[in-house]
Amino acid sequence: MIKKIKKAVFPVAGLGSRFLPATKAQPKEMLPIVDKPLIHYAVEEAVAAGITEMVFITGRNKRAIEDHFDKAYELESELEAAGKKQLLDIVRNVIPKNVNCIFIRQSTPLGLGHAVLCARPVIGEEPFAVLLADDFMDVDAGQRPVLAQMTDIYQREGMSMLAVQDVPRADTKQYGIVSATSYQPDLERVNAIVEKPAPDDAPSTLAVVGRYVLNNRIFDYLENIERGAGGEIQLTDGIAKLMQAESVLAYRYQGQRYDCGSKLGYLKAMVAMGMKHHETGPAFTEYLKEIGNKQG
Repeated sequence: MIKKIKKAVFPVAGLGSRFLPATKAQPKEMLPIVDKPLIHYAVEEAVAAGITEMVFITGRNKRAIEDHFDKAYELESELEAAGKKQLLDIVRNVIPKNVNCIFIRQSTPLGLGHAVLCARPVIGEEPFAVLLADDFMDVDAGQRPVLAQMTDIYQREGMSMLAVQDVPRADTKQYGIVSATSYQPDLERVNAIVEKPAPDDAPSTLAVVGRYVLNNRIFDYLENIERGAGGEIQLTDGIAKLMQAESVLAYRYQGQRYDCGSKLGYLKAMVAMGMKHHETGPAFTEYLKEIGNKQG
């Protein structure tokens, strides 16, 4: 019987240097998209996939993430005294009551693979998900969130899985790139994976993006591989080792990804969600039209 995915790992120890000085005193994962930080959206996506154990791999200056998902006694008391019930409900329901948050410090920044390995004591012998919060995933109304799409497939196939999308060949040096063969609609069987290849060396333009569903056996490989690109323990290298023992699938997900690790991607996400937000949508959309008309 295939185990359900109940645990998710959020590697949030990175410095966010591309957003300095905004990230000098706050984690990049706390940058807001309209009125919720990036990490909040990622946790909501995990909750929608049925996950109840959120494992955050943190570093220095990441306390704001822990505070965000903790109870805010003083704020709640002030809102209650002021009779601001709607705002009080928002603060109290940042995370469902049945969801647990676990915070593990990554003492040395040794890369994404090492961050995932830090979660091993909590994950144990179970399959799990990995979500990179700065890969912001949006879906159309009525569509299953991206991670839920993947966990649904995992329940059917029981194989480790990577979310993928095609990227311009010039951009392959920014991603883990896979070569794959057709398996099912929107699913391919991964034949090879390489970390950040030069465009001329890339086996394809199919890039791994920030959603993974992994068998716990990945930990054995992460624990024993040598440091790879950038002198770090690369998750990509661990997946390459895992593929020698079992099949790994690449999933062409349904939805729109915004690379919020880049300024342009972050601005695009802000605009897209600003147009969708129930408070700002109509007025913001009209404002964008006005700007377009002036520039036209």
